[in-house]
This record gives sequence, structure tokens and C-alpha cells, in this order.
Amino acid sequence: MSKIIISCAVTGSIHTPSMSPYLPVTAEAIAEQAIGAAEAGAAILHLHARDPQNGQPSAAVEHFMAFLPAIKAATDAVVNLTTGGSAVMTMEQRLAGPLAAEPEMCSLNMGTMNFALYPMLGKRTEWLHAWEEPFLRESDDLVFKNTPRDIESVLRLMGQERGARFEFECYDLSHLQMLRHFVDRGLIRAPIFVQFVMGVLGGVAAEPEHLAYLKQTADNLFGDDYMFSVLAAGRQQMALAKLGATMGGHVRVGLEDNLYIARGQLAKSNAEQVEMVREIVEAVGREVATPDEARAMLELKGKDRVRF
Repeated sequence: MSKIIISCAVTGSIHTPSMSPYLPVTAEAIAEQAIGAAEAGAAILHLHARDPQNGQPSAAVEHFMAFLPAIKAATDAVVNLTTGGSAVMTMEQRLAGPLAAEPEMCSLNMGTMNFALYPMLGKRTEWLHAWEEPFLRESDDLVFKNTPRDIESVLRLMGQERGARFEFECYDLSHLQMLRHFVDRGLIRAPIFVQFVMGVLGGVAAEPEHLAYLKQTADNLFGDDYMFSVLAAGRQQMALAKLGATMGGHVRVGLEDNLYIARGQLAKSNAEQVEMVREIVEAVGREVATPDEARAMLELKGKDRVRF
């Protein structure tokens, strides 16, 4: 099997600051944790921005630019910027940072879907910031919008015009069909990097049988023209990472996807999760790819052609 790419999603837009003191929200913390994850073995860093004053997900260019140069200066890891941002953002807001930064990679959600976060309310009654509880509670009426028109726009603006390649985030079988649609239209070329996103309420559950069927479907649709990676949100993170590695796939971990390192034990950093998954994938015989090896595998434009 080919070398395995470890991606690390450093902060995301789902978890709120009250859930973990280790979730990075300031530019300094995001940069420090991203660099630590790269040093631990992550070849790709998947990055969102936050408002440093209250930890709220942000799409502001200045919030991205507050940490991107420091990460680039300290590591060779591939920077992969979100185009999903947060489900409460407009498309214009979501693309502001990527358009300014012109990264080597971007994420691209392959469909519109329910994005239900309200189960995270749990029994918590105290919050660090006023926005957190309403944000989670009102997600029972939250739809993440990415229509075919939206997808085409991102492919054109970030791909065709700025040379980014994509982490195609597929939360369900229908997203793989949408990906095939855009391949048939000539807007996506191989190698295709598919991220199976499992465990979000609104998408496919994080179960081994679902992963097997996702891979079978992708094999039928894309043949040898694609690579897949596995992301399991929540408690199945490491178990499905191991399964994905044994199936020949790549893996993604990080505090965006799971705040814990073991049952009831918060991860103290993104690097801690990267170190754990590295041990897991090496134990099943996979060799971890360096950033430059990942660039070659994904045919990226190179860090010298970004704008940060």
C-alpha cells in the first residue's frame, strides 16, 4: 500500500470554547497547535479561523492571516483551508479567507445537508460566551447549503483560477454521486482526494459497514483515479482511522472532529491525536507520508505559490 497521509483538522467551527480548554481559538494557539501537529506527523493541516475575542467561528481575512504566515514559516506541512467555514455563514463569507490566501488545498463539501449540533448541549448549564448555547440549540433548524451552483463556483474560483486542489468532503453516498457529476462535467481531474466524513448528525453514521460501502461505491464511480481518507467524528475516531488504514486509505484526526483522546479524557492538543493515530497506522504496516510526498501524491502546486 502507498504511504499514508495524516491530516489534522486543528479547530473547526463545530465545538465551542466551553467544551474544552484545549480547543485553540486565538491565532497564537492555532499556529502553535498546527505546528505541533505537523511535527508529530501530520502532512496536511486543515484550518478554520476563530474570533480571538470570543472563540466564535470566523471567516475574516485578518483572522486567517494572523496565523497562516507563522505556520508557513515553521513547517512544510500542506495548508488546507476550509471553504465550508460554518453553516451559519454565507458563501461570500466562507470564501473570503481562501480567496485571499490562495492555499495549496481547500476542503469542499459535496452537498447540502442538515448539520445538527444540538446534542452537544448535553447537561452543560454554564458557558464562557453568550453565543455558544444558542448556536448549538438552534442547530435543530440548521442547513449547510452547498448546491451544485455553489460547488461549481468554488471549483472555479479556488481550483481553476487559483490552482488549489481539493479535499472533497463526502458525508453520504449522494455526495459521491455529486462528485462523479462534476468529474463528468470536466471540472474535476484526477487524482481525486475524497474525505469520508462520518458521524455528523445529518450525514452517514460512523460504522464499519458504512465505511465499507462508501469505499465500494467510490471504487465503482472513480476506479483508480481517487484516494480516500477517513474522518470519524466523535468516539469512533481512532477505530475507523485504523480500519481505513488497513483498507489502504488515509486518515484525518484533530480537535475539529473529536475533543477526546480516550473515553472521558480530553485531548490536550492536536499533536496528541496525531501521535496516537501515527502509532496506530504504523502498527498496521503503513508508512507515514511527509508533506512533500503528500504534495507529489496529490499533485499540489507547492507552498511557494500561496499568498501568505
